[in-house]
Amino acid sequence: MPWLELSLTLQASQQPRAEAALEELGALSVTLRDADAETPDEQAIFEPGVGELPLWASITMQALFEDGTDQRGLSAALHELLPALDAASLHFSTVEDQDWERAWMDQYQPMQFGQRLWIYPWNIEPPDADDTVVVRLDPGLAFGSGTHPTTALCLEWLDAQDLQGRRVIDFGCGSGILAIAALKLGAASALAIDNDPQALSATADNAERNAVGERLQRLSVEAGPQAAAQVEPAEVMVANILAGPLAALAPDFARLTCPGGRLAISGILAEQEAGLLERYAEWFDELQAERREDWVRISGRRRHGA
Repeated sequence: MPWLELSLTLQASQQPRAEAALEELGALSVTLRDADAETPDEQAIFEPGVGELPLWASITMQALFEDGTDQRGLSAALHELLPALDAASLHFSTVEDQDWERAWMDQYQPMQFGQRLWIYPWNIEPPDADDTVVVRLDPGLAFGSGTHPTTALCLEWLDAQDLQGRRVIDFGCGSGILAIAALKLGAASALAIDNDPQALSATADNAERNAVGERLQRLSVEAGPQAAAQVEPAEVMVANILAGPLAALAPDFARLTCPGGRLAISGILAEQEAGLLERYAEWFDELQAERREDWVRISGRRRHGA
């Protein structure tokens, strides 16, 4: 089927906020290009690598949306989220279907997170090693391949936890990378929650690819509070979404985390850190913030009796 493509040109300093805004508005994928490149395909990046930022001064971002997405509504919402954005830089076009979900494999290489955890694209065979934990991944159109700073921060946090025998909730699972990594790291079971059918489909496929399908459950929701009402608390809770939903869902995440359990949230820009620390302090102790580029991960322990 065809897709709606939104193209916008902006300064490199605006990239993290623009990317977060596009994801909040439902972009299925985001591609970065050098706006000053001589050819359109020069130096395309589907997700910057961990610790990497494009060196270009001016960036063209191309975001794919489902065919039929309201262009006027999308433009209005984008300008509300990014007031400094130049309206003249927005362009819409229709593109025919192609193998978008495979494009990242052209440049993706195995990556290590923490001491043990490795993420491999499904088409590269990992070596046999007793001291490593390998997740074989095909994200499809779902978010989460490990290359984005927020995903990397969550993967490193999971690698550092004692997950043996624990139950894990992954809220906003995307490709399922965090839930599956937790299971490969020793968790007894995991619940992957998302409101995107493509994300839940990718999660199921990746769980089977990693031989953890029997220990992973999926839950489709239209809104966070409805999901929270159906779910039993877990010892480990992780959510890599956006700051707005993280703030709104804080009471639900507190209920979903067992007393003494561990929480990690990401998808947070640096200027949003203080507000979320204050918000989660009502229910969580030992709150810590870890930064990478303009992005933040907050972690803590669920307080007893709160």
